[in-house]
Amino acid sequence: MLWDQHACVELVETADLTDLHRYRPAGGGLVSLNVGYAPHGPAVVTSLLAAFRAQIERIDGLALATSIDDVDRIAAAGDTAVVFDLEDCAPLGGRLDAVGPLVAQGVRTIAPTYNVANRAGGGCLDAVDDGLTAWGRDLVSELNRHGAVPDGSHVGARTTLEMCAVSTRPVVFSHSNLRAVWDHPRNITDDQARAAADTGGVIGITGVGIFLGPNTPTLSAMTRHLEHAVEVVGIDHVGVSTDFSFDWQTFRDVLATSPDLYDASYTAWGPVEWMPPETFVDLGAHLRDHGWGDDDIAAVLGGNFRRVARESWHPLS
Repeated sequence: MLWDQHACVELVETADLTDLHRYRPAGGGLVSLNVGYAPHGPAVVTSLLAAFRAQIERIDGLALATSIDDVDRIAAAGDTAVVFDLEDCAPLGGRLDAVGPLVAQGVRTIAPTYNVANRAGGGCLDAVDDGLTAWGRDLVSELNRHGAVPDGSHVGARTTLEMCAVSTRPVVFSHSNLRAVWDHPRNITDDQARAAADTGGVIGITGVGIFLGPNTPTLSAMTRHLEHAVEVVGIDHVGVSTDFSFDWQTFRDVLATSPDLYDASYTAWGPVEWMPPETFVDLGAHLRDHGWGDDDIAAVLGGNFRRVARESWHPLS
Protein backbone atom coordinates (compact mmCIF):
# COMPACT_ATOMS: atom_id res chain seq x y z
CA MET A 1 0.00 0.00 0.00
CA LEU A 2 1.30 3.45 -0.95
CA TRP A 3 0.01 5.97 1.59
CA ASP A 4 0.46 9.63 0.59
CA GLN A 5 -0.27 11.57 3.77
CA HIS A 6 -0.73 14.96 2.09
CA ALA A 7 -1.42 16.23 -1.42
CA CYS A 8 -3.17 19.31 -2.81
CA VAL A 9 -5.58 20.21 -5.59
CA GLU A 10 -6.86 23.67 -6.40
CA LEU A 11 -9.20 24.66 -3.59
CA VAL A 12 -12.23 25.32 -5.75
CA GLU A 13 -15.35 23.18 -6.07
CA THR A 14 -14.59 22.48 -9.74
CA ALA A 15 -11.12 20.99 -9.17
CA ASP A 16 -10.70 17.87 -11.32
CA LEU A 17 -10.08 14.97 -8.93
CA THR A 18 -9.51 12.49 -11.75
CA ASP A 19 -5.89 13.68 -11.39
CA LEU A 20 -5.70 11.30 -8.42
CA HIS A 21 -5.63 8.45 -10.94
CA ARG A 22 -1.96 9.28 -11.31
CA TYR A 23 -1.39 7.19 -8.15
CA ARG A 24 -2.93 4.06 -9.67
CA PRO A 25 0.36 2.55 -10.94
CA ALA A 26 1.18 1.97 -7.27
CA GLY A 27 -1.47 -0.76 -7.26
CA GLY A 28 -3.66 0.61 -4.48
CA GLY A 29 -3.27 2.99 -1.58
CA LEU A 30 -4.46 6.14 0.11
CA VAL A 31 -4.11 9.87 -0.42
CA SER A 32 -4.99 12.52 2.14
CA LEU A 33 -6.26 15.52 0.19
CA ASN A 34 -6.05 19.02 1.59
CA VAL A 35 -9.36 20.90 1.81
CA GLY A 36 -8.30 24.14 3.45
CA TYR A 37 -5.63 26.19 5.15
CA ALA A 38 -5.13 29.63 6.72
CA PRO A 39 -7.09 31.74 4.17
CA HIS A 40 -10.22 29.56 4.40
CA GLY A 41 -13.15 29.89 6.74
CA PRO A 42 -15.78 27.29 7.66
CA ALA A 43 -18.17 28.02 4.78
CA VAL A 44 -15.49 27.54 2.12
CA VAL A 45 -14.25 24.26 3.62
CA THR A 46 -17.80 22.91 4.02
CA SER A 47 -18.48 23.66 0.36
CA LEU A 48 -15.20 22.08 -0.77
CA LEU A 49 -15.83 18.93 1.25
CA ALA A 50 -19.30 18.53 -0.24
CA ALA A 51 -18.03 19.04 -3.78
CA PHE A 52 -14.99 16.80 -3.42
CA ARG A 53 -16.91 13.99 -1.72
CA ALA A 54 -19.57 14.00 -4.43
CA GLN A 55 -16.95 13.91 -7.16
CA ILE A 56 -14.98 11.06 -5.55
CA GLU A 57 -18.15 8.98 -5.31
CA ARG A 58 -18.60 9.35 -9.09
CA ILE A 59 -15.02 8.54 -10.17
CA ASP A 60 -14.13 4.93 -10.83
CA GLY A 61 -10.99 3.93 -8.96
CA LEU A 62 -11.43 6.44 -6.12
CA ALA A 63 -13.37 5.82 -2.92
CA LEU A 64 -13.98 7.64 0.34
CA ALA A 65 -12.59 5.84 3.40
CA THR A 66 -14.16 6.12 6.85
CA SER A 67 -12.16 3.38 8.56
CA ILE A 68 -8.98 1.35 8.24
CA ASP A 69 -11.10 -1.57 7.03
CA ASP A 70 -12.28 0.69 4.20
CA VAL A 71 -8.70 1.65 3.34
CA ASP A 72 -7.58 -1.98 3.27
CA ARG A 73 -10.51 -3.04 1.09
CA ILE A 74 -10.08 -0.16 -1.36
CA ALA A 75 -6.32 -0.60 -1.64
CA ALA A 76 -6.63 -4.38 -2.06
CA ALA A 77 -8.82 -3.73 -5.10
CA GLY A 78 -6.05 -1.62 -6.62
CA ASP A 79 -7.95 1.62 -6.04
CA THR A 80 -7.14 4.84 -4.17
CA ALA A 81 -8.78 5.55 -0.81
CA VAL A 82 -9.30 9.25 -0.09
CA VAL A 83 -9.46 11.12 3.20
CA PHE A 84 -8.98 14.84 3.88
CA ASP A 85 -6.78 17.16 5.91
CA LEU A 86 -6.61 20.79 7.06
CA GLU A 87 -3.50 22.95 7.38
CA ASP A 88 -4.60 25.51 9.97
CA CYS A 89 -7.38 25.98 12.50
CA ALA A 90 -8.96 28.89 10.56
CA PRO A 91 -11.52 26.52 8.94
CA LEU A 92 -12.87 25.84 12.44
CA GLY A 93 -14.01 29.46 12.72
CA GLY A 94 -12.77 29.62 16.31
CA ARG A 95 -15.12 26.83 17.39
CA LEU A 96 -13.81 23.66 18.99
CA ASP A 97 -17.19 22.02 18.40
CA ALA A 98 -16.50 22.24 14.65
CA VAL A 99 -13.97 19.40 14.91
CA GLY A 100 -16.54 16.61 15.19
CA PRO A 101 -18.56 17.58 12.08
CA LEU A 102 -15.38 17.94 10.03
CA VAL A 103 -14.21 14.49 11.08
CA ALA A 104 -17.62 13.13 10.11
CA GLN A 105 -17.02 14.50 6.61
CA GLY A 106 -13.69 12.70 6.31
CA VAL A 107 -11.14 15.16 7.73
CA ARG A 108 -8.61 12.97 9.53
CA THR A 109 -5.56 15.22 10.07
CA ILE A 110 -5.51 18.84 11.28
CA ALA A 111 -2.55 21.17 11.81
CA PRO A 112 -3.19 24.08 14.19
CA THR A 113 -1.14 26.70 12.31
CA TYR A 114 0.10 27.39 8.79
CA ASN A 115 3.53 29.08 8.79
CA VAL A 116 2.51 32.02 11.00
CA ALA A 117 0.96 32.38 14.44
CA ASN A 118 -2.77 32.27 15.07
CA ARG A 119 -4.99 31.67 18.10
CA ALA A 120 -3.67 28.10 18.49
CA GLY A 121 0.07 28.75 18.52
CA GLY A 122 3.18 29.68 16.58
CA GLY A 123 4.13 28.98 12.98
CA CYS A 124 7.37 27.70 11.51
CA LEU A 125 8.16 31.05 9.83
CA ASP A 126 7.67 33.15 12.96
CA ALA A 127 10.77 34.83 14.35
CA VAL A 128 9.44 34.07 17.84
CA ASP A 129 7.25 31.08 18.67
CA ASP A 130 5.45 31.55 21.98
CA GLY A 131 4.16 28.00 21.96
CA LEU A 132 0.75 26.37 22.15
CA THR A 133 -1.95 28.66 23.54
CA ALA A 134 -4.59 27.59 26.03
CA TRP A 135 -7.05 27.38 23.12
CA GLY A 136 -4.48 25.38 21.18
CA ARG A 137 -4.20 22.89 24.02
CA ASP A 138 -7.97 22.53 24.02
CA LEU A 139 -7.84 22.01 20.26
CA VAL A 140 -5.35 19.14 20.59
CA SER A 141 -7.61 17.54 23.21
CA GLU A 142 -10.60 17.90 20.90
CA LEU A 143 -8.68 16.31 18.03
CA ASN A 144 -7.73 13.42 20.29
CA ARG A 145 -11.35 13.00 21.43
CA HIS A 146 -12.81 12.87 17.91
CA GLY A 147 -10.15 10.73 16.28
CA ALA A 148 -8.41 13.43 14.23
CA VAL A 149 -4.62 13.26 14.09
CA PRO A 150 -2.75 16.40 15.29
CA ASP A 151 -0.26 17.52 12.66
CA GLY A 152 2.95 19.54 13.25
CA SER A 153 3.76 20.41 9.63
CA HIS A 154 3.98 24.21 9.10
CA VAL A 155 3.82 24.66 12.90
CA GLY A 156 6.46 26.42 15.02
CA ALA A 157 9.07 24.28 16.77
CA ARG A 158 8.07 25.15 20.34
CA THR A 159 4.40 24.75 19.50
CA THR A 160 5.00 21.28 18.03
CA LEU A 161 6.94 20.16 21.11
CA GLU A 162 4.07 21.31 23.32
CA MET A 163 1.54 19.58 21.04
CA CYS A 164 3.45 16.35 21.55
CA ALA A 165 3.56 16.90 25.31
CA VAL A 166 -0.21 17.38 25.68
CA SER A 167 -1.53 14.93 23.09
CA THR A 168 -2.77 11.57 24.34
CA ARG A 169 -2.60 10.08 20.84
CA PRO A 170 0.05 10.05 18.09
CA VAL A 171 1.16 13.38 16.65
CA VAL A 172 2.49 13.36 13.08
CA PHE A 173 4.44 15.63 10.81
CA SER A 174 2.41 14.79 7.73
CA HIS A 175 4.74 16.49 5.27
CA SER A 176 8.01 17.69 6.79
CA ASN A 177 11.65 16.97 6.01
CA LEU A 178 14.70 17.07 8.26
CA ARG A 179 16.59 20.28 8.92
CA ALA A 180 19.78 18.35 9.65
CA VAL A 181 19.79 17.22 6.00
CA TRP A 182 18.62 20.52 4.45
CA ASP A 183 18.38 23.70 6.52
CA HIS A 184 15.02 25.15 5.49
CA PRO A 185 12.65 26.83 7.98
CA ARG A 186 9.83 24.50 6.92
CA ASN A 187 11.91 21.48 7.88
CA ILE A 188 11.99 20.10 11.42
CA THR A 189 14.76 19.46 13.92
CA ASP A 190 15.76 16.03 15.15
CA ASP A 191 14.29 16.96 18.55
CA GLN A 192 10.90 17.65 16.94
CA ALA A 193 11.06 14.32 15.12
CA ARG A 194 11.89 12.49 18.34
CA ALA A 195 9.04 14.20 20.20
CA ALA A 196 6.52 13.06 17.59
CA ALA A 197 7.96 9.53 17.59
CA ASP A 198 7.64 9.42 21.38
CA THR A 199 3.87 9.88 20.95
CA GLY A 200 3.78 6.96 18.52
CA GLY A 201 3.65 9.35 15.58
CA VAL A 202 5.26 9.41 12.14
CA ILE A 203 7.39 11.90 10.19
CA GLY A 204 6.20 12.10 6.58
CA ILE A 205 9.15 12.88 4.32
CA THR A 206 7.86 14.96 1.46
CA GLY A 207 8.73 15.49 -2.19
CA VAL A 208 8.79 19.31 -2.49
CA GLY A 209 12.07 20.35 -4.08
CA ILE A 210 12.81 23.32 -1.81
CA PHE A 211 12.33 21.16 1.31
CA LEU A 212 14.50 18.30 0.00
CA GLY A 213 17.42 20.48 -1.10
CA PRO A 214 18.07 23.35 -3.49
CA ASN A 215 14.84 22.64 -5.41
CA THR A 216 15.69 18.96 -5.98
CA PRO A 217 12.49 16.84 -6.06
CA THR A 218 14.32 13.57 -6.73
CA LEU A 219 14.05 10.10 -5.24
CA SER A 220 17.72 10.31 -4.24
CA ALA A 221 17.10 13.51 -2.28
CA MET A 222 14.02 11.98 -0.63
CA THR A 223 16.04 8.91 0.30
CA ARG A 224 18.65 11.03 2.10
CA HIS A 225 15.92 12.48 4.32
CA LEU A 226 14.31 9.07 4.82
CA GLU A 227 17.59 7.49 5.91
CA HIS A 228 18.37 10.30 8.34
CA ALA A 229 14.85 10.10 9.78
CA VAL A 230 15.19 6.34 10.27
CA GLU A 231 18.53 6.89 12.01
CA VAL A 232 16.96 9.47 14.36
CA VAL A 233 13.58 7.90 15.23
CA GLY A 234 13.65 4.33 13.92
CA ILE A 235 11.93 2.62 11.03
CA ASP A 236 8.53 2.51 12.79
CA HIS A 237 8.14 6.29 12.80
CA VAL A 238 8.92 7.31 9.21
CA GLY A 239 6.50 7.67 6.30
CA VAL A 240 6.09 9.60 3.07
CA SER A 241 3.94 12.23 1.41
CA THR A 242 4.25 14.09 -1.86
CA ASP A 243 2.79 17.45 -0.80
CA PHE A 244 2.27 17.55 -4.57
CA SER A 245 0.24 20.49 -5.83
CA PHE A 246 -1.88 19.30 -8.73
CA ASP A 247 -2.57 23.03 -9.15
CA TRP A 248 1.15 23.88 -9.12
CA GLN A 249 0.81 26.76 -11.56
CA THR A 250 -1.83 28.41 -9.38
CA PHE A 251 0.21 27.80 -6.24
CA ARG A 252 3.26 29.47 -7.74
CA ASP A 253 1.09 32.55 -8.21
CA VAL A 254 -0.10 32.30 -4.61
CA LEU A 255 3.51 32.30 -3.40
CA ALA A 256 4.12 35.54 -5.26
CA THR A 257 1.02 37.28 -3.93
CA SER A 258 0.89 36.11 -0.26
CA PRO A 259 3.86 37.63 1.61
CA ASP A 260 1.90 37.25 4.84
CA LEU A 261 2.14 33.45 4.56
CA TYR A 262 5.44 32.83 2.73
CA ASP A 263 8.94 34.25 2.96
CA ALA A 264 11.96 34.28 0.65
CA SER A 265 12.82 30.68 1.59
CA TYR A 266 10.01 29.56 -0.72
CA THR A 267 11.40 31.30 -3.81
CA ALA A 268 15.17 31.51 -3.24
CA TRP A 269 15.86 28.71 -5.75
CA GLY A 270 13.45 29.83 -8.43
CA PRO A 271 9.95 28.48 -9.10
CA VAL A 272 9.11 25.62 -6.71
CA GLU A 273 9.43 22.13 -8.17
CA TRP A 274 7.40 19.15 -6.92
CA MET A 275 7.83 15.39 -7.12
CA PRO A 276 4.90 14.21 -9.29
CA PRO A 277 2.97 11.03 -8.46
CA GLU A 278 4.57 9.31 -11.48
CA THR A 279 7.96 9.61 -9.73
CA PHE A 280 6.62 8.98 -6.24
CA VAL A 281 5.13 5.59 -7.13
CA ASP A 282 8.65 4.36 -8.01
CA LEU A 283 10.01 5.08 -4.52
CA GLY A 284 9.76 1.46 -3.36
CA ALA A 285 11.84 0.20 -6.28
CA HIS A 286 14.36 2.98 -5.70
CA LEU A 287 14.74 2.06 -2.03
CA ARG A 288 15.12 -1.62 -2.90
CA ASP A 289 17.89 -0.72 -5.34
CA HIS A 290 19.59 1.12 -2.47
CA GLY A 291 19.60 -1.90 -0.20
CA TRP A 292 16.38 -1.46 1.75
CA GLY A 293 14.57 -4.61 2.82
CA ASP A 294 10.95 -5.31 1.90
CA ASP A 295 9.63 -4.96 5.46
CA ASP A 296 11.23 -1.55 5.94
CA ILE A 297 9.97 -0.38 2.55
CA ALA A 298 6.44 -1.48 3.38
CA ALA A 299 6.57 0.32 6.74
CA VAL A 300 7.69 3.62 5.20
CA LEU A 301 5.46 3.52 2.12
CA GLY A 302 2.30 3.01 4.14
CA GLY A 303 2.47 0.69 7.11
CA ASN A 304 3.46 3.31 9.68
CA PHE A 305 0.81 5.89 8.76
CA ARG A 306 -1.71 3.05 8.61
CA ARG A 307 -0.82 2.16 12.21
CA VAL A 308 -1.33 5.75 13.34
CA ALA A 309 -4.72 5.80 11.64
CA ARG A 310 -5.70 2.50 13.25
CA GLU A 311 -4.77 3.89 16.68
CA SER A 312 -6.31 7.32 16.16
CA TRP A 313 -9.31 7.41 13.85
CA HIS A 314 -11.88 6.00 16.24
CA PRO A 315 -13.33 8.52 18.73
CA LEU A 316 -12.59 8.16 22.41
CA SER A 317 -15.47 6.78 24.44
